[in-house]
Parts: sequence; C-alpha cells; structure tokens
Amino acid sequence: MKEYKSELVRASLKIGALRLSVQKPFLWASGYYMPVYTDNRIFLSEAGYRGMIADAFISMMKSMEIKAEVIAGTATAGIPHAAALADKLSLPLTYVRSSSKDHGLGNRIEGLPAPHSGWNSGVRGFSGRRVVLIEDLVSTGGSSISALKAVREADGIIEHCLSIFSYGFPEAEAAFSSLSPVCTLSSIITYGDLVRGAEEEGYITAAEAESLREWREDPFAWGEENGFPRVKKGAAL
Repeated sequence: MKEYKSELVRASLKIGALRLSVQKPFLWASGYYMPVYTDNRIFLSEAGYRGMIADAFISMMKSMEIKAEVIAGTATAGIPHAAALADKLSLPLTYVRSSSKDHGLGNRIEGLPAPHSGWNSGVRGFSGRRVVLIEDLVSTGGSSISALKAVREADGIIEHCLSIFSYGFPEAEAAFSSLSPVCTLSSIITYGDLVRGAEEEGYITAAEAESLREWREDPFAWGEENGFPRVKKGAAL
C-alpha cells in the first residue's frame, strides 16, 4: 500500500484533486474557511488514475484479507471507483443512493438482481453475501454509515468500507466503531499522509504544515483564529 499511497498523494497534489492553502483558505458550504479542499472527481479524467486507485484498493484488500462477493459504491462519487474495482475483481456491482427513489420501485440500492433471476429466488437483496463499500471521501462518516446500514438492511454482510481519502476525524472513527457488528474504515490517503507528502514535495512550507496540523485538531476554530471568520448563510461575501 505504501507505494500507492505516495503515488496518489503526488498525483492528487499535481492535478488538484486534493488542495491545501493556508494563506487563501477555501470557503466550505458550511460557511467555514478551511485550508483544505477535496475534489476526487478529477481522478476520473485519466484512466491511469482510475486504475491506480482500483489497484490500491485491491492491495488493501489483500493485505487485510478482505473477502468480497459484491462491490457497492456510494452515490455519486464512489460509483466510478467501485465500478473500476468490480471490473478488476470480476465481481457484481451495486450502488447506494443517498435516499430511496420516490417513484418506480423505490430503490435505495441499484444493481440488485430481481427475485427469481439473481442470487436467490426470494426478495430482492444481497442474500447474505459479503459486500465491500467504496467511498471517495469520508469526513465525519455520516453518509457512509447511512449507505452501510442500507446494505445491511438488504441482507448484505458488510465489515469494511474503503475510501480514497479521509480526514481522520475522531467522529468518523467513533461512528464506525459504534456499529454492531463493527465496520472498519480504511483509506488509501489520510489527511496526515497528505500534509506530510505536500511538505516533502515542496508544495507547502514547514510553517504551513504546522498550521494544517493545527486545523486537524480543531477545524471549526481554525478560520477564526487565523483571521477568516465564518460566513453566515445569506451574508454577502
């Protein structure tokens, strides 16, 4: 995994999939100014990046001895990476919507075989198969946990969630650990990997790296402490 981690950190910084800026932080939808911005969709622009991510997931699965019978992606950003991984492993692919459709069959999970034509002859579901959930980004883990619970409600056995990047917030770790049974979150790149790699590659100075580590300790206070107060909804910029 180490080589994939380093390669993806360099690639993400080069193409701007992961960005760090202490002097001119990014305004998040929450109204807080943050020195990091994530857009993993940029990885979709080249087949080489998509393949590298899928290979990194496979390496992770082998090292952790993760057994999978179905790959599930979270909508929408996790879907293409789940598809690339499923293709490489020759496994079935499904994806989990943020909420059930309000029309048709009202599906929350797409790609499940219809009754009498798929994995069993009963209701539509995973039929006790082992599912690995693929995310592009994990912050506090709320959307991932929601997708995970949907898979379990559809009779899927899910013990692992794999993501391209995670901030490593304690809220996410606590959320995954509190599940019964527990689900393990594993990421190719963590926020610590990103900051360390950016400093080593000369994208940021040692002082900026220290400020970025301070942000990780208290992200919602960082902006105010560095002269970037929160912008309230409806306020003019």
